[in-house]
Amino acid sequence: MKIALVGTRGVPAAYSGFETAVENLGERLAARGHEVYVYCRPHMVEGRYATYKGMRLVYLPTIPSKHLDTFAHSFVSTLHMAARVRPDVAIYFIAGNAPFAGLSRLLGIPSIINVDGLDSRRAKWSGPAKRYIAWAEHAAPRLASGVITDSRVLQRIYRDEHHAETEFIAYGAEMPEPADAGTLERFGLESRGYVLFVGRLVPENNAHVLIEAFAGLQTDLKLVVVGDAPYADDYQRELKAAAARDPRVVLTGYVFGDGYRELSHNAAIVVVATEVGGTHPVLLESMAAGNCIIVNDHEPNLETIGDAGASYHGADGALGLRAALQNLLDEPERVEALRAAAAERARTVYSWDAVTDAYESLAGRYARRSRRDPRR
Repeated sequence: MKIALVGTRGVPAAYSGFETAVENLGERLAARGHEVYVYCRPHMVEGRYATYKGMRLVYLPTIPSKHLDTFAHSFVSTLHMAARVRPDVAIYFIAGNAPFAGLSRLLGIPSIINVDGLDSRRAKWSGPAKRYIAWAEHAAPRLASGVITDSRVLQRIYRDEHHAETEFIAYGAEMPEPADAGTLERFGLESRGYVLFVGRLVPENNAHVLIEAFAGLQTDLKLVVVGDAPYADDYQRELKAAAARDPRVVLTGYVFGDGYRELSHNAAIVVVATEVGGTHPVLLESMAAGNCIIVNDHEPNLETIGDAGASYHGADGALGLRAALQNLLDEPERVEALRAAAAERARTVYSWDAVTDAYESLAGRYARRSRRDPRR
């Protein structure tokens, strides 16, 4: 099959979970003999490559602003794809791209969209943007040929609130042992000597709640906050001010590749404090690295972690998170047991090869249907 992957920043992955998904899926699909095209935004990826890990990369212009970047790039990508590439199927990511999945179908290319985790509930969006994304979430099953949800919770929400059936395909988990990138030394850290947070620094991911919780924690561990985010300057200034009041807090900015893997494999505890979204890649990667993990009790987080981690009641804020952290610090044997359980759950329940199997099967189903019925 000829497959186009549309709607993300592109590869090499250097921002968030969907870019990581595209890289893992695209590499595996290409290795299986499929012709894979990935649409990239030049200002959001490093370098320019004709091919990368077997994928063919297409760079197209966009409008680099918070509200128009994805919209503009997905539009021109869909037109280019229809005019030049003509894939058997297009796979879109993020519900906001639903109109372009619909346009793809109108142009004769079956489209599948992974709607992510109810992006309309994220605090970063203004009122008009929230309303558009909420509309796109509702419209996605009517516009695309098929819809993917990456958690059973989200699948149930689509069934109950949008009266639409979706395909459940989990996100994959992989966290290989890193090469020595010198990251611990660079930030003055020791193995098992820090609590780790990784994520976009936006309010709904609750890095500020973790910093507040840590301020009252009786421990010699450090708190390492990895991440950044465009268009969130005010929030990040608040985080930096809070971190400056506690010398144990280390803000690293973005860290990718072996540096990120080194931080994950050597953490004492990983905190996933997000309160929105579906299956979070950082959570799965932390499990695959064999971490002891605490999650906000947001339903998809609990679904992902199962019995292989601890949780706290998100509504309790910093006090609830502080208590959960202190309980783990007081029970080192429990920490070790949760590390082993997390690694086993990642290995047996989540696998990029199994995820690729599911995407490949779904793409093949719509491609075959299209050949039988040109209207699809």
